[in-house]
This record gives sequence, C-alpha cells and structure tokens, in this order.
Amino acid sequence: MLYGILAATAALLLAALLAALLRVPALRAGFVDRRSRRPVPLFGGAAVVLVTCLVACAGQWTRVAPLGDGVGGLLLAAAGVALLGLVADVWRLRARVLVAGTAVAAAGVVPYEDTGVAAGALAVAWIVFVTLGFRALDHADGLAGTVGVLTAFGVGVCAAAEMMDGLAVLLSVLAAALTGFLMHNWHPARIGLGACGSLFTGFLLAAAGVFTRAGYGVGSSAEVLFALTAVAGLDLVLVAVSRLAARRSLLRASPDHLAHRLRRLGLTPQGATVLSAVAAFSGVFTGVLAHTGWADEESVLWVAGGALLVILLLLRVPVYGARRVASSQVSTQLRVRSG
Repeated sequence: MLYGILAATAALLLAALLAALLRVPALRAGFVDRRSRRPVPLFGGAAVVLVTCLVACAGQWTRVAPLGDGVGGLLLAAAGVALLGLVADVWRLRARVLVAGTAVAAAGVVPYEDTGVAAGALAVAWIVFVTLGFRALDHADGLAGTVGVLTAFGVGVCAAAEMMDGLAVLLSVLAAALTGFLMHNWHPARIGLGACGSLFTGFLLAAAGVFTRAGYGVGSSAEVLFALTAVAGLDLVLVAVSRLAARRSLLRASPDHLAHRLRRLGLTPQGATVLSAVAAFSGVFTGVLAHTGWADEESVLWVAGGALLVILLLLRVPVYGARRVASSQVSTQLRVRSG
C-alpha cells in the first residue's frame, strides 16, 4: 500500500518534469501535431511510457511490488506498441501498420489458458479496437489523458478485486503518469500524447481489462469491458458510422470526432473534455460495480443505451463541408465586389 502511494507520487512528478523537458526538443525537431492552427509537440506520450515502465520495473527489480504472472509480458508488449507509435509520430506510418502491430502484440499477451482459443481471438480484436479508440481520442486537448486516468483507476480496482496486486499497482502508476502529463496537456495544450502515448495507454488498459476478466463468461466480460472503455468505443464507432454514411475514407482525418461535434454544439474545449470525462466516469463506475458484484451486469445495458443515444444525436451534427462552403461564399463575395 505504501509503495503504491510512493510509486504513484513519483510517477506523477517524473512525468510532469519529463514532459516539460521533452517539449522543446520536439518543437525544434518539428515533431508536432497541429490543432486550431497551433503546433503541439508530440513527445508527451514518450514521457508517460518511460515513466510508467521505469517505476513499474523498479518495483519488479527490487521485489517490493512484483508485477505478477504475465504482467511483465503485458508491459513489454505495451512498450513495443508505444515504440511503433513513436515511429508513427516521427515518420507517419500507415494506419494498417499500426493495426497489424497492435494485433500481433495483443495476440502475444492474451491468457489463452483462461480464455480459450475462440474467446482469446475475440480478446485480441477487443484490445485492438480499444487501442485504436484511445488513439482516436487524442484529437482534443486533455481528452485521451483524462479518459485514460479514469479508466486506469477503474480497471485497477477490478484488478485489486481479483487479487492482482502487481497489475493494480501498474495501473495506478499509469494513472499517475497520465495525471502528470495532463498538467501540460490541458487546453491550450503545450504538449500532446501522440500515437506513442495514446496507443500505449489504450493497449495497456484493454489488455489489463482482459486479464481481470479472464475465466469469466464471454458475455458478461464483454459487458464489463465495454462499460470500462465506453467513451473510447463510442468515439470510434461514431467516426466510422459517420464516414461510411458520408462515403468518406475511414482513414482520412476529419473534424468529426466526439469533441469536435460537442464544440459545434457550442461547448468550450474544456467543457467538451469535462463532459466526455463525466461520461467516461459513468461507464467506468458501472463497470466496476458490475465486476465486483455490487450491481447486476444488466446495468451495463444502460451504458450501452446511453452510448447509442449519444451516437444517434451527434450524427445529426454537421461536420463535413463547412470549410468548403465558407470558402466558396468568400470567393463569391470577392467576385461580386470586384465586379
């Protein structure tokens, strides 16, 4: 218990410090993402990954807080996915490469002896889905980090309920590292999570969730895991349905994500993040109650129903063609004035 508190405190401070130190080199090297026409350096994710791995490995090496069976491999696989994401931040890898790499890493960590082959294959697909969901959440300041902190706490509670102390400590360290990073990522963000940090966070949380539900029924596990990661899944489904309906490429970047649509409804950047965090907390809280037996697993259906309602409502928010219309109107006005 004491080590967990000390480890989380160290992770928070180290991540905040390292994120601040990496900001300038990322800016000078040109490794930036552009949001609202301003450059956001992308090495904040590297700070989260390095600090999480360093603090977790320190507990393992000193035997003060051993990670436990399979957790070390999980962390190693997550670090591999993070490295792939770092390459994507620097050299812009194709999305299919990220998907394939994440799938390979997921296939290597799923506990098939507890899940079985068929359920294990579903678990691999779920890990990839959630990982990409967190990658997609990194479209607004503070969003992926805030949802990641809430999800890490929720999955950590589930792990503690299963007596997986090493996994619970690892998730608390991740939550603390993300909190330190958020000190620089709240709007207006001074550094971003990037593919490195978002893929690492999503992979680690999804795989940890699979570990905690290994041995349970497939249906009940799917319900609990969905609730724990509802916002990440909601955003990914929202974007996919919207782009398919508009006959746009699924891989083409567009301002059609969750926070983009909330902003078009009049919310501030901070308001969109806070509202999304409230939704994430509701899902995580329900998932924890269902996992620990304090609530019926059918209560997760309320989360699913709420997510479906949000998707249907946000699909009605216009997000495509606004810039083209605006530019065409300006051109028309200029022609009229010149005439």
